[in-house]
Amino acid sequence: MNRKILAVFLRDIRVSMRDFIALYIIIFPVLFSIAINLFVPSVNDSTVTIAMLEDDRSEHIEYFMDYAVVELFETSEDVKHRVEKRDNIVGILPENNDYYILAQGNEPEGIVDFVKTLRAYEFFGVTSEDTRVEFSDFGNTIPPIKKLMVNVAIMLSSVLGGMLIALNIVEEKVDNTISAMNVTPISRGGYIIGKSIIGILVPVVGTITMLVLTGFANVNMLQMLTMLMATSIISILVGFIEGINNNDVMEAAGNIKILFLPLMGSVAGAELLSDKWQKFFYPIPFYWTYKANDMILSRSGSWGKISLYTAFVVAISAVVFLVIAPKIRKGLEH
Repeated sequence: MNRKILAVFLRDIRVSMRDFIALYIIIFPVLFSIAINLFVPSVNDSTVTIAMLEDDRSEHIEYFMDYAVVELFETSEDVKHRVEKRDNIVGILPENNDYYILAQGNEPEGIVDFVKTLRAYEFFGVTSEDTRVEFSDFGNTIPPIKKLMVNVAIMLSSVLGGMLIALNIVEEKVDNTISAMNVTPISRGGYIIGKSIIGILVPVVGTITMLVLTGFANVNMLQMLTMLMATSIISILVGFIEGINNNDVMEAAGNIKILFLPLMGSVAGAELLSDKWQKFFYPIPFYWTYKANDMILSRSGSWGKISLYTAFVVAISAVVFLVIAPKIRKGLEH
């Protein structure tokens, strides 16, 4: 790598490490990965929650723990208070050497029936070994909601890479070093490349980290990185134009958030709308990125499809480049 380009990149790294917003962008993938793992259940996790007494028989509690989420409380009043809360939870309390099921009355019928069935099975000593059921997962071992959240986080990483570029350019404008670029040996193209490295490197490293931490390490990394590089083009362009046109860090960060609107709109359109409405999202590069990432995370994407979606993103980015490039060039000349 050219030393002058490397110098620009290293300066951006140093500046980012002492700015809170830039530092947050860098560690965002790790924080988001931890949040996903904490709050998204696995495919095999039960969605039924049962409230019980902690001093109840251990074998009784353990039986229900095998099939549902169990919350333990000290007294019957604590269980009743918990059941009366807004979420759907059913209580099981002892009464005259037996048990009764406590429900608020507005729980879904399926949840109450599930708890009744579990209690009946426990009473008759029925266990999973007594069944002839065979489980089939069709290869889907990761919850769909987890895949969706990781997909969105990957696209957010590319946008945040552009925001990082904008913040660094604003920082240079504040230090009055961007104007000095015109009288230094580095070319304008070299300066742009040096500035773009951090906007690409951070999303790439962040995406790989996120995939490993969330259990998607076995996806085709080359396909994912190909799509990520294509998506980053528009983020980088917007990062440059916002960095040049703004003199305040918060203003630049706020303006680049405009990319969140088409990003989230593309996700909503792809997931919620019927096929006849999908065509209205074709001009949005994030729409193709979301569909490609979904196939990659599902390990069902062929190189033909991924290459086609990548070509769509690059073509749209080329149109954006033709519109924005003159403004970027003009801004760097002042």
